[in-house]
Amino acid sequence: MTASCVGTADMAAKPVSPLLQAETAAPTVTAFRQTGMASWYGKDVHGKGAARGEMALSAIHRTLPLGSMIRVTNLANGRNVAVRVIGRGPFIKSQVVELSYAAARELGFAAEGTAQVAIERLDELPGAPFFTVHAAQYVEEENARLLKERLSAKFEIVSIIPEATNLGVLYHVEVGVYATEEKAELVSGRVMQEGLEPVVIRKD
Repeated sequence: MTASCVGTADMAAKPVSPLLQAETAAPTVTAFRQTGMASWYGKDVHGKGAARGEMALSAIHRTLPLGSMIRVTNLANGRNVAVRVIGRGPFIKSQVVELSYAAARELGFAAEGTAQVAIERLDELPGAPFFTVHAAQYVEEENARLLKERLSAKFEIVSIIPEATNLGVLYHVEVGVYATEEKAELVSGRVMQEGLEPVVIRKD
């Protein structure tokens, strides 16, 4: 899973449309912008979100706080939608965000499957973040255990995090816990030297 055009930059505050103000409980103060490839997921992958009624317009992102609201704009057609971040991913470095099918349909790329998008954060949630390096994920727990053993020879903290999905349990192998995204990115570079395609994710 794979490498991305992830880019963040500070932006000036922008006024919000009345529709978005109604959807986001607070005025927009955009301090985050990212562009890259988006894909979409279905209920079979994120069933928990569907059960909470969050599937309609939702997203998964690697580093934005869970529960935060973002505006996603399809750069090909200018259409945009406000969605809530409900989970971690995508674990493919070439993608920066994964959206629910309903959100992808609103943006006009459900049929194509992927689109180049811009992401803007619409709110700011409190709390000091921590980050980890997601090294790989497996369907078989034994494969995750073998990778953990190999990485433990070079990294102090290596964890296996199981995740229940409607497709079965996935076993995520994570390296370390870091106070800054920059530190996690440095470690990610070392993990990449092990023949893996790691991504940095936020620990919530």
